[in-house]
Amino acid sequence: MEPKGETSSKSFISAMSLTKLRVPRVPERYVLPPSERPNPSSPDLPAMLPVIDLSSLHDPSLRSHTINEIRRACKETGFFQVVNHHIPLSTMKDALDAAQDFFNLPIEEKMLLMSDNIHEPIRYGTSMNQANDKVHCWRDFIKQYAHPISKWIHLWPTNPPSYKEKMGKYATSVRELQIQLFEAVMESLGLSRDYMQDEIEEGSQVMTINCYPACPEPELTLGMAPHSDYGSLTILLQSSPGLQIMDSDKNWLSVPVIEGALIVQLGDQIEVMSNGRYKSVIHRVTVNAERKRFSIASLHSLALNKKMGPAPELVDEQHPVSYKDFSFKDFLDFIKNNDISKGRFIDTLKNTPRG
Repeated sequence: MEPKGETSSKSFISAMSLTKLRVPRVPERYVLPPSERPNPSSPDLPAMLPVIDLSSLHDPSLRSHTINEIRRACKETGFFQVVNHHIPLSTMKDALDAAQDFFNLPIEEKMLLMSDNIHEPIRYGTSMNQANDKVHCWRDFIKQYAHPISKWIHLWPTNPPSYKEKMGKYATSVRELQIQLFEAVMESLGLSRDYMQDEIEEGSQVMTINCYPACPEPELTLGMAPHSDYGSLTILLQSSPGLQIMDSDKNWLSVPVIEGALIVQLGDQIEVMSNGRYKSVIHRVTVNAERKRFSIASLHSLALNKKMGPAPELVDEQHPVSYKDFSFKDFLDFIKNNDISKGRFIDTLKNTPRG
């Protein structure tokens, strides 16, 4: 079986392969310009993210309090952590174990899923977009469509043998959580709880499973360049620290790992839908000299060709339409043709104020 992409398997080198080769230096293609490198001498500032207990969402007498907490978190940071989300710790651990087992497979096995085509529903790769990136990221990944799971799971890796069961159970659970959170975010905007319910039900779920291997010179590179997510909500599970968010003063803040908690990130679709009341947040991933890190990002968005724009209920004279309509496919076309480290997709959607 030949790899799916156009890149020759002979020219493909993953970040994990370099680690296994024990390269003493980061190859030139991974070295960032000095102004874009992480600063190892700066203090590691922790992000004081809200931690929201979701158990009260199901209690009518407490729901409004939780909705207010979510509103505040969305307005102030666009990032928050959730606990008591009803996904068992064992399900989360099994998913991370499945990720580790996949990335530990021989490179020949993983290469069966390698592709440069960002439209492939299942693809293994490295960096952000190895075909376009001027500077590569110290990251290997597998991306897989996950909703409806019955349509896609047969395409997922058959090795390791438990991968489909473990990752599938987590994918199904995290989608149920996403629906609850989307309802709460809509309610926090003053919209009905079931706003766009049909569109969300028919929408997409893309699981991005990331491996950030130990890096010999972590001060020269990044696991993922600064970016914001394209979808509505991203729910992230991480094995260890490495994720950082940019605050309003352009400082990088490290997101702590809380056992049992999941990270919720607002994506570009929420920024557009809210007409700018909520913002998607720029984040990046640093790497580590001693350990590898795994994360599982479940990215939820509307269907591939479904156009969306600001909610009409959130547009008035004081808040004119601030964004053009767009679809998930528009985003994919953008990253296919652009180096996303040089500019954000959402900036192409912003309407210029009339002066």
